[in-house]
Amino acid sequence: MKAMKKNIHPKYFPNAKIICACGNVIEAGSTIEEMKVEICSACHPFYTGKKKTMDTAGRVDRFKKIAEKKSAPKVKKERIRKPKAETKKVVSKKKLKK
Repeated sequence: MKAMKKNIHPKYFPNAKIICACGNVIEAGSTIEEMKVEICSACHPFYTGKKKTMDTAGRVDRFKKIAEKKSAPKVKKERIRKPKAETKKVVSKKKLKK
C-alpha cells in the first residue's frame, strides 16, 4: 500500500472571511484566507424576495420592445405578382443535327 504524498495540499483556513459588496461578512472554511464577492445570500434577489432590475445600456427596454413586437398579431403583406414574361423554347443542338 502506497502512502499519500506529503506537502502537496494547499493550506486550509477554517475561519476564512467572505466579504460581500453589500457589507455582509461570512466565515467559512476555504483554502483562500479572504475573498471578496459582488453578491451574497443577504443581497441576492432570489433569497431576499426583492426584485432588482439592472439596466445595462437599455437592455431591459430593448427586451420589452422585442417582446411587444412578437406578441403583436402579425399582418400579412399582400404580394403583388408581376406577369410572367414569355419564354422562348430552347432546342438543343443535338436535336437539330438529327
